Amino acid sequence: MEPISQQQLLAQLQSLARQAGLSATEMAPQEVPGGAFSHLLKQSLESVNRRQQRAADLARAFEREDPDVNLAQVMVEKQKARIAFEALLQVRNQLISSYQEIMRMTI
Repeated sequence: MEPISQQQLLAQLQSLARQAGLSATEMAPQEVPGGAFSHLLKQSLESVNRRQQRAADLARAFEREDPDVNLAQVMVEKQKARIAFEALLQVRNQLISSYQEIMRMTI
């Protein structure tokens, strides 16, 4: 098994983000002194929140019988929101697991 370079990994993550429907501004790296990880985590939370709000708005519009919204749109957006949330949940679980492993280490 050959190692993956950082550029290959970044390209693959950007490709997956585009497939998930993220805009270029959501994917653009931003220079943040110090807490880059916390900033990235905050951006991810906000992105998932926006996706969930969009799905909820579409569902409400469908319930109001808006002619511009069909059931397929609502279901696709709800699935995207669910998948984004589950991915974020897995990241959280991995962070907690890593933290617990570090706390179990002897000094």
